[in-house]
Amino acid sequence: MTETETRADIVIVGASHAGSEAATRIRQGGFTGSIALLGAEPYLPYQRPPLSKAFLAGETSVDNLLIRSAESYAKAKIAFHPSTQVETIDRAAHRLHLASGNWFDYGRLVLATGGRPRRLTIPGSDLKGLHYMRAIADVDALRPDFTEGKRLVIVGGGYIGLEVAAVAVKHGLDVEIVEFAPRVLARVAGPELSAFYEAAHKTAGVKLRLSTGVDGFEASATDSNHVGAVRCGDGTILPADLVLVAVGLVPNTELAALAGLDMGNGIKVDEYGQTSDPDILAVGDCVEFPLPFLGGARIRLESVPSAVEIARAAASLINGAPKPYNLVPWFWSDQYNLKLQSVGLSQGHDQVIIRPPRSPEGFIAFYMKNGIMIAADCVNSVLEFNAAKRFITDKLVLDTAALANPEVVLKTLIPA
Repeated sequence: MTETETRADIVIVGASHAGSEAATRIRQGGFTGSIALLGAEPYLPYQRPPLSKAFLAGETSVDNLLIRSAESYAKAKIAFHPSTQVETIDRAAHRLHLASGNWFDYGRLVLATGGRPRRLTIPGSDLKGLHYMRAIADVDALRPDFTEGKRLVIVGGGYIGLEVAAVAVKHGLDVEIVEFAPRVLARVAGPELSAFYEAAHKTAGVKLRLSTGVDGFEASATDSNHVGAVRCGDGTILPADLVLVAVGLVPNTELAALAGLDMGNGIKVDEYGQTSDPDILAVGDCVEFPLPFLGGARIRLESVPSAVEIARAAASLINGAPKPYNLVPWFWSDQYNLKLQSVGLSQGHDQVIIRPPRSPEGFIAFYMKNGIMIAADCVNSVLEFNAAKRFITDKLVLDTAALANPEVVLKTLIPA
């Protein structure tokens, strides 16, 4: 193949929330040089959270997933290159080598490579009918079998698994979740919230098999290349027409590691997204950065708001007006008619306050440490979530009895 050369002053690898935000903010900040955004998929940057919810349910289209329109990138003079896979970085030459055989030169580079689903390598994991969920193509592959009456087994009781279960049971599938931990959401939520969602899913007809591992997948009796059952660690065989594996995310750090950048639990960056190479920044789910909320302790977060915020910090550095990452982490999940909004990180709490919700389908848990709120989980409770964000951001010492009393209006606990 004949190599062709392309160059931009700023090259962003990864057409993600973070990549799109970085490109846009760099331009909005007054940068006048050339900007190129390289995406491995054939699509413009799009929202991934709806994939396991409204997009899977057929309630929204690809066009509605797009973060920004093609016209907005063109107007900002951001050149978008779809279906472009970067294989290596030549830091000395400031050059990216592409899978196509071409190369792309950069002045400064921003890595927004995101992550990919953690894959199982147990017996039968190469059978057809096993699915993962991270991209539009994953949903497209799942849809033909995602029909009423089909038996769906979901391996993993985290947010993705639960969100897909909620859509599937609503569409008439027979759904069973197999989770190795003793409760759903064990990695990200307290026992109280786990119990709330377990009850909601059981009420909807989802079967839960907790404290259960998966040893392998067995082929269908009618098609030796297609999954027909899930073999659990306790010997139970669960018939399955299709399987979704949702057991976490692996950050895409190989490109950075191969280039010799400093690594931790992700690409190591500072509060501006700066890597160990002065001409390379990194943003999004693939980075490990110092979190002010944790006193500067380093962490990797899988969160759209966090990805967007670190992208803004990187753009501010490029534009010469540095503004560090300083966001209190927050997350959300939609299951059935239950909207979960979480803020903060509950690790290390010494008290949980359950506040009675204002509606029967609500749930509120506040996580305290030394009388200060460090996290909150709020379901269908937006007023409480907004108040909790303020409490946590300002590190207020709070009256725990007032927090637990539904008669107390939370905003009155915020000093004037």
